[in-house]
Amino acid sequence: MIMIRSLIVAALVAGGLYAGFRTTADDAKSEAPPKFSAEQVSAFEKDVLPVLTEHCFKCHGLDGKVKGGLDLTNRKGILLGGDSGPVVDLKNPEKSLLITAIHYKDEAYRMPPKGKLPDQEIAALEKWVKDGLPVPANRLEGTTVVKPEPKGGVVTEEAKRYWAYQPVKRPEVPKIANATNPIDAFILAKLSEKVLKPNGPADKVALARRAYYDLWGMPPTPEQIDEFVKDAAPDAFAKLVDQLLASPHYGEKWGRHWLDVVRYAETNGYERDGPKPQAWRYRDYVIKSFNDDKPYDQFVKEQIAGDELPGFNRDGIIATGYYRLGVWDDEPADPLLAMFDGYDDLVTVAGQGFLGMTLNCARCHDHKVDPIPQTDYYKLVAFFRDIRPFSDTRSTVSSNNLTDITPPEQRKVYETEWKQRQEQIAELSRQMLVLEEAAIKKMPAADQRASEGADRPRVLRLVPMFLDEKDRMVYLGLRKQRTALEKKPAPTGQDFALSVNNCLPRPPAVKVLIRGNPHSPGKEVQPGFPEVLGVPDPMIPEPKPGAKSSGRRTVLANWIASPDNPLTARVFVNRIWQGHFGKGIVPSSNDFGKLGELPTHPELLDWLASEFMQHGWTMKHMHRLIMNSRTYQQASTGTDANLKADPANALYWRFNMRRLNSEEVRDSILSVSGGLNLKMAGPSIYPKISREVLAGQSVPGQGWPVSSPEESNRRSVYVHVKRSLQVPVLIAHDQADTDNSCPVRYTTTVPTQALGLLNGEFSNENAVAFAERLEKFAPGDVKGQVARGIRLTTGRVPTAEEVEKDAAFIQTMKEKHKLDDHTALTRYCLLLLNTNEFVYLD
Repeated sequence: MIMIRSLIVAALVAGGLYAGFRTTADDAKSEAPPKFSAEQVSAFEKDVLPVLTEHCFKCHGLDGKVKGGLDLTNRKGILLGGDSGPVVDLKNPEKSLLITAIHYKDEAYRMPPKGKLPDQEIAALEKWVKDGLPVPANRLEGTTVVKPEPKGGVVTEEAKRYWAYQPVKRPEVPKIANATNPIDAFILAKLSEKVLKPNGPADKVALARRAYYDLWGMPPTPEQIDEFVKDAAPDAFAKLVDQLLASPHYGEKWGRHWLDVVRYAETNGYERDGPKPQAWRYRDYVIKSFNDDKPYDQFVKEQIAGDELPGFNRDGIIATGYYRLGVWDDEPADPLLAMFDGYDDLVTVAGQGFLGMTLNCARCHDHKVDPIPQTDYYKLVAFFRDIRPFSDTRSTVSSNNLTDITPPEQRKVYETEWKQRQEQIAELSRQMLVLEEAAIKKMPAADQRASEGADRPRVLRLVPMFLDEKDRMVYLGLRKQRTALEKKPAPTGQDFALSVNNCLPRPPAVKVLIRGNPHSPGKEVQPGFPEVLGVPDPMIPEPKPGAKSSGRRTVLANWIASPDNPLTARVFVNRIWQGHFGKGIVPSSNDFGKLGELPTHPELLDWLASEFMQHGWTMKHMHRLIMNSRTYQQASTGTDANLKADPANALYWRFNMRRLNSEEVRDSILSVSGGLNLKMAGPSIYPKISREVLAGQSVPGQGWPVSSPEESNRRSVYVHVKRSLQVPVLIAHDQADTDNSCPVRYTTTVPTQALGLLNGEFSNENAVAFAERLEKFAPGDVKGQVARGIRLTTGRVPTAEEVEKDAAFIQTMKEKHKLDDHTALTRYCLLLLNTNEFVYLD
């Protein structure tokens, strides 16, 4: 461009036409320092500077940030302009881009973007531009070096130095007096810097309730609380944590965390929202993996490439159900686009779930903020391209979605039976063919010709008419035998799993799609890793003869689960931390990029990631470490000084109170009412849903066969997850989004929650059961019933005054509203289920 401009200038000079043309940018570089009057400078500081400070500087110059390459903090920067060229034209000020932008005259340039300025402020800026941008001397030129805003999608050396892309290194633990747990040392070091004091320990009742909910998702019984409170040993809480981790209820609670991340649902979505057969096996696999303390790196490998593991690996096959959990359009307007939407789902969940990278943002163009070029996205697609798209074939082992997971020794029996059956069918068909050919030769010429094409089935129906009596009887007998064999049920004992199957050993080429449009392919790419991480693209071995997949996903799985990957361990320990404290050290737990939030304690995050890997990627070790820290065991109360200095508790000076999540609310109600069924695993359940809710379906009740009362009272993790129909008590309390990876449950507080708990059929039915339980516990003793009800719902021992008041309330209901004993107690039980102390944890 410089050479071309020079040539043009030379030509103009030679022709006597060039008197020297200058741009506004040239003005900024070459003009002598201007002199402005005191009145002009005063007008700038009074009328213009406040507008720029409030609306412009935060994006264009504050702290070195220059969005679009434009620095507005000094006159030289304004005249130089940014990516869109000069923003002020001193010779034609009314044509300046700055004036166009603040008047919202051009759709492409509207500043400030959040809303047009008031007329008075626009007039002040216009006058400032027309006067030649008068500023005080200290604003003529920038006093600091302003760094251009980094471009998204561009992998530079600076981009590679971003904290999340650096190798995990084990930092030194701060030396803090009386900090025996490394977590406490890191937390206290930060608090000390801000001169904040941590809370003291929570009382033992609150601590027990916190631990039970954190690891089981259910309330402790009064007896379990009493046992812990009476244990005065220094390691009493450590023993409780070990006891809770050893229970299978741990997997039910923590498995649900992972199901959120992988957008677990058992139906396809859209209007028909058909079922995903055998999806529940994936849910049970996840629960079992947590209970077995399966190393996380193995857990990752099984989900990404479990079908490529050697030998018979039932868990590995079931784990690949992970790929089939997303939404699926069974009638797409554009099948090719729908197929690539499916691959986008896989890249999105893998990138965000395992790596904390929003790779999906690069589907149509380079990532706008993070250093992820569009080619990186399609290199990830290439790893998954051997997976055939989800289909609606449900009944055979050849389905893309189902794999036979029957143990080999058992499978051998029915496969032998199946083979013999197919051989019998083939022999019967051979004998029938002889008679069919003989009959066809006797048919009219038109039918003979038709028998050689697609119309042959019609012709075969005519065969008995052209056979003599003896052959006709033989033929009909053969056909009857074959039909019986074909209709015979499949051999019993088979188990199928939702999975990937019939993969492509040699997948089609993957090309960058221009603007993400599959009908506009660009250059071809090979499987590879994000360029910014500095890992060379892998050499994918050729599939061996008889291979059932390409082997690409094994390469991807090994890289993701490698201790050298800087993201995997960080992302998962952050999820564990979030599960205990309600928010991660990186609050945006699916996005460790620049659109996400920075870690509050980066050294602690790296120490935890290092510890996680050094201890074999075991989750239970991390639970013990966190829960046995002083940080975890703090009280949740606030102090004026700390609330003023750190209102969001970013530094963890206290434990955050939290509301129970949706599954915990339902399970707790069932638990205190005495109806909770603790049966584990197996096909999902269908609790009763009111007719009013079912009426919202296109076909009311479709896809929701109601389970028996006993089955319906199983834990909420076993409730069938239908995308278009969710159980009211669960959806009201912020059940996970199932269409996308759900990194965190956002807690809402809305009137429908209180109305649902007070008036809902579920809570009222359980209030009746709760009352019956209290009546059995303390027959005829209202105060005893009240005391037990409070203990079951809050864990604590109520005061005598509290019991007196609540018993008096029940008596008032009986006297004033003429309720019988049982109904009055039922209303009181409903009240207990609606208390904040029941649905919130200290």
